[in-house]
Amino acid sequence: MMGEPWHTLAIVAGSIAAVILLVLRLKLQPFVALLLVALATGLVFGNDPLAVIAAIRKGTGEALGFVAVVIGLGAVLGGMLEASGGVQAIARRLLDLFGEKRVPWALTAIGIVVGVPLFFDVAFIILAPLLTTLAVRAERRVTYFALPLLAGLMTMHALLPPHPGPVAVAELLHTDYGRMALYGLICGIPSAILAGPVFAKLAHGAPGYGAIGAPPMLDEGAPQTGAVGFAPALAAMLLPLALILIGTVAGETMVPGLARSTLVFLGHPFTALVIAVIGAMAWLRLVAGAPFEALSKISTRALEPAGLMVLIIGAGAAYKEVLIESGAGKQITMAVEAAQVSIPVFAFLLSAFVRVAQGSATVAMVTAAGLAAPLIGAAGLGPDRIALVTVAIGSGATIASHVNDTGFWLVKQYLGLTEAQTFRSWTIGATIAGLTSFAMALLLWPFV
Repeated sequence: MMGEPWHTLAIVAGSIAAVILLVLRLKLQPFVALLLVALATGLVFGNDPLAVIAAIRKGTGEALGFVAVVIGLGAVLGGMLEASGGVQAIARRLLDLFGEKRVPWALTAIGIVVGVPLFFDVAFIILAPLLTTLAVRAERRVTYFALPLLAGLMTMHALLPPHPGPVAVAELLHTDYGRMALYGLICGIPSAILAGPVFAKLAHGAPGYGAIGAPPMLDEGAPQTGAVGFAPALAAMLLPLALILIGTVAGETMVPGLARSTLVFLGHPFTALVIAVIGAMAWLRLVAGAPFEALSKISTRALEPAGLMVLIIGAGAAYKEVLIESGAGKQITMAVEAAQVSIPVFAFLLSAFVRVAQGSATVAMVTAAGLAAPLIGAAGLGPDRIALVTVAIGSGATIASHVNDTGFWLVKQYLGLTEAQTFRSWTIGATIAGLTSFAMALLLWPFV
């Protein structure tokens, strides 16, 4: 049963505040917090309890049937590349190609390439020793080298599949994966450049940006395989992205037939990631000589962090479905239209608000996507604009990382910075990246 529009908006705002309170103050797991708030919100709207449960089942089922597979396959691929030394091989080759004078640009390229398949924290931990080595050798602050790498990693983590946040938003908004990858790269690369080598150069001469950090402690217990070279590692990283883009182009431009169906099939995220994972495993087994037991351990270890992300996304999808089934989505649409706020601006601001308030980029993206979904349905947006809304949500979830974000403490610890130095470097860099990618999305909006 729905009330007045502003009464409805008050309930929705209260539900968002409840998520933030439960996660930030009471330290409740975001998965439990989102699920609890979804239940409570549906009941507060006066819905039948069984209808609320049905909405939660529908939301989680529709989201996880796709999201879990994509995130799981992406995590396994990243684990293979981590254990085989493929990430380090790419880093070394790109550093050699760019030369010593252009090391920050090389590190940005490394962040973008490595950031496609690897989770942010995994990629950063692997490459952190490289940063401290460069800082010692060049007698520069470690942030001079860290900021370009971090910029590339964070933009890919927020904008491209198979990372949890973008995949969740794409599923909730029914975003075309090829377009999401295309616009993610178009908007993400300029933001990585501005937040990376440009910001690093401007900040390097200013006081308070840190000194040479101590080398981090690595996870020596992680299973390892024989090393792979630059070419196979790069192919494994970029193959799924290339297949997805090719599949999208084929679906849009080719006439129906066997060739079109084949390319669309190969470009589906399921197929593209399965091909990449099987290819990586085959290479490691047949060429690098990795035993099957080691490959199994690597896959299992890689899936552990993915499981929690999947549950959080499922709970966020349940929250979204409760809002739609309660009729709150229509009321939100009417209020946003009355306020004359464009959909990408609304999505960005909401994602940024939740991000700043509770820290988790994934929770921020899922929450914003859940509330933006009814707006997109009512506005009848085309696939390109839906992809740009996805970019706007990822941009909002990037900005202003601070003490309630695990990424803040990860960067501080591994680079040997103080809290103040981390604010001046990492937090500002993340904000520059988010604002730049959002500005790029707004710039493209009138032309699609």
